[in-house]
Amino acid sequence: MATGEGAGGLRAPAHTLDPRAVGWWRAQWLLLTVLPVVVLAVLGVFVPAARFWLLLSAAVLAVLGTGCAVLVPLWWFRTHRWEVTDEAVYVRTGVLWQEWRIAPMSRIQTVDTVRGPLEQLYRLATVTVTTASSKGAVRIEGLDHEMAAELAERLTRITQDTPGDAT
Repeated sequence: MATGEGAGGLRAPAHTLDPRAVGWWRAQWLLLTVLPVVVLAVLGVFVPAARFWLLLSAAVLAVLGTGCAVLVPLWWFRTHRWEVTDEAVYVRTGVLWQEWRIAPMSRIQTVDTVRGPLEQLYRLATVTVTTASSKGAVRIEGLDHEMAAELAERLTRITQDTPGDAT
């Protein structure tokens, strides 16, 4: 079972993200909601001919954005999983369209840790595992920043000790 395969096919990777990822995702949703709501509200104040529709649009967008900020991150947290074994990196993401990504250690080319401003605020980080895959890098978002640094170090150690040409 260490390879991520069970009797019925792939099993869910073992680890959840850091619970602070929920707050990080909520902040992202709210930031994406606030700007258009403010623009619509300001236009509603200064364009009397369209005031009703602009303010109504702002209110609807504010309600929908707030609802998404409350519910969607909880849903994402329940579905996002990751695991690293000596053989591969496993990541499962997605809610409606689930995506399973498996990066064999012999195919890993680089391991990066990224912390954007919001991630820093929530003490989180993203580990990006780049392979020769045409699908692109495997990303594990929403990790505690110290765990992400340890994971990047572990992956680097394992890939150095794994035979293969990473292409």
